[in-house]
Amino acid sequence: MINFDTIPSDVRVPLAYVEFNNNRATAGLAQDSYTILAIGQRLAAGTVQAGVPVEIFGAAQAEQYFGRGSMLASMLAALKKANNYTRVVAIALDDAAAGVKATGTLTFTGAATQAGTLNLYIAGTKVPVAVAIGDDPTVVATAVVAAIAANTQLPVTAENAAGVVTLTAVHKGETGNDLDVRLNYYTGELTPAGLQVAIVAMNGGTTNPDVSAAIAAMGDAWYQAIVMPYTDAANLTLLEAELLDRFGGIRQIDGVAYAAFRGTAAATDTFGTGRNSALVSCMGTSIAPQPPYLWAAVIAAVAAFNLANDPVRPLQTLPLTGILPPAQADQFTFDERNLQLHSGIATHKVDAGGNVLIERQITMYQKNASDIADTSYLDVNTIATMSYIRYATRARITSKYPRHKLAGDTVKVAPGQAIVTPSVIRAELVGLGSELLDAGIIEDLAQFKADLVVQINANDPNRVDVLSSPNLVNQLRIFAEQIQFIL
Repeated sequence: MINFDTIPSDVRVPLAYVEFNNNRATAGLAQDSYTILAIGQRLAAGTVQAGVPVEIFGAAQAEQYFGRGSMLASMLAALKKANNYTRVVAIALDDAAAGVKATGTLTFTGAATQAGTLNLYIAGTKVPVAVAIGDDPTVVATAVVAAIAANTQLPVTAENAAGVVTLTAVHKGETGNDLDVRLNYYTGELTPAGLQVAIVAMNGGTTNPDVSAAIAAMGDAWYQAIVMPYTDAANLTLLEAELLDRFGGIRQIDGVAYAAFRGTAAATDTFGTGRNSALVSCMGTSIAPQPPYLWAAVIAAVAAFNLANDPVRPLQTLPLTGILPPAQADQFTFDERNLQLHSGIATHKVDAGGNVLIERQITMYQKNASDIADTSYLDVNTIATMSYIRYATRARITSKYPRHKLAGDTVKVAPGQAIVTPSVIRAELVGLGSELLDAGIIEDLAQFKADLVVQINANDPNRVDVLSSPNLVNQLRIFAEQIQFIL
């Protein structure tokens, strides 16, 4: 007897009834479409309120939604520049009421004895200021304030008092302390002769927004990559708990949060050893011109695009589009980067052309529950690969057996019956394993088949339990050779 879905068994009205069933319509591995979630602060000028998930299609839209010059609009512009393909959703946060804005100063002394350009960089954006012979501190400072006001995408405002320019972050919070202020980033840039500038770095910013509102707004939507602009312990702990819950076997909407940390090698290493999450990946930026939240946005953009294409293929050597490297003196050495890779910090390199490249995108997971060193979730590829295998398995089972009856292997199933048995499911999983093998996701199919256990639950006859042990394909990370030369 054949099982029909929509044609009743007792219909008597003639004549022909034909229904459709898509259980066997698709073949091959399921395609996992990534969605990136960007979390960040908005300005009051934005038209979208805090805590509202909204899809983003371009930088201009982000400026309208969250305010030109806002953290979130800047993050989304950088993200879209690096990856304009992957779907992007943003959730804005308002500044914390108890927060304080970071400030910094530019103090001008002397007078220009040569005409030229003051090459000021704020958060990696060049703010050129024309200087004429004889310009004194008050004149130059006034011109600097005007140039900053003219660029409404900058994350700071400025005011002048007797040759001292005070910069104030547009947002409250600790992230303002990471806004870089410098002169003469590129070779050949010089401060006009006779003019001296003393810079006090941005500081004093306190209290980032609480990400709880963003977590609540996420609901049960699936975000495979999350841009996390904050690295304070309170917010990271909140997000780590949410990601762990999403990673579990009930919700199954796992994702990885991408963050970045700005600081010296010692500070970066200390920060990394203080965290231990397999679902957060944080890259050290050193003392880079652009703020960490822009790094995080670009890293997430690059990772999402490439892991969606192939979760196993390593991310090393991929360029971080639009990211400026630290000055050569500030770039981490080999020893420093190697130490960071043992401290939960992902690393980058700078090529001969000045491009910033991913060196190794690891997670912050370092120790197991017994406080023993554990490399099982070292690389983001492992998380991405397991996530894909779970997605492919769920897609296969739910598409082929959505309303099937369950019987033991001793039952002889008549053709057309919507009945599945453990042996049928086992064969399906072996077939899926073969496809995963062909796609370069797993290896050693014989071992997979030998270890695969499929059985009806002893206490619930409506449940099938499966134990599988896929051998994941790894990445070529290290090539080591000893050359024993002969003269």
